[in-house]
Amino acid sequence: MAEADPRAFDFEKALLSLDRAGALSILEEAAGEMPSVNAVERVVVPALERIGRGWESGKIALSQVYMSGKICEELVDTVLPPGDPSRKGQPRMAIATLEDYHLLGKRIVYATLRASGYELDDYGHGLSAEELSDRVVADEVELLLVSTLMLRSALRLADVRRLLDTSGREVKIIAGGAPFSFDARLGEGVGADAVCRTASEVLGAIEEVTGGDHGG
Repeated sequence: MAEADPRAFDFEKALLSLDRAGALSILEEAAGEMPSVNAVERVVVPALERIGRGWESGKIALSQVYMSGKICEELVDTVLPPGDPSRKGQPRMAIATLEDYHLLGKRIVYATLRASGYELDDYGHGLSAEELSDRVVADEVELLLVSTLMLRSALRLADVRRLLDTSGREVKIIAGGAPFSFDARLGEGVGADAVCRTASEVLGAIEEVTGGDHGG
């Protein structure tokens, strides 16, 4: 992880105040002094990680985490457009909720990853194990992020793993959601390669399961 720029603290304050214009000014200033992708890594990512830790400790509301991620996603697209070769495009990534219809957790993770320079497909919500595995295979996804809210949905991840293994497609799976927070052994039991309790943990998990080999 790149060393944080001192402006990351002011950027964090702007996000928590929902000061989009102020946050954009800080990011554009940093992007004017270094490559845009470096500005994202040194200003945006540290700020989001600190906000995530603030939520874990009860100092920051979940709504602030969500809005911060959403604002960052929009701002990063102004300095690092989707087609920018500096964006992290590997491995091929996708995110989805498995069977459940809740959106907040997945939305926060998606926004955090986009704001950190990653490109990934959003498969939406309510997918069955069969539908999800079929899309992963068809799209040649290499890293799948799955969010669940209910235990029964989390247990269905084992079916996703089985179907992917049967297809012969090698896919890393990062799982998250309440069931995985309550049971530390659940992830291993359903075939996940990593488990994250918060959005801020996902960046490190991607590095871990891919060995840091994702371009960008």
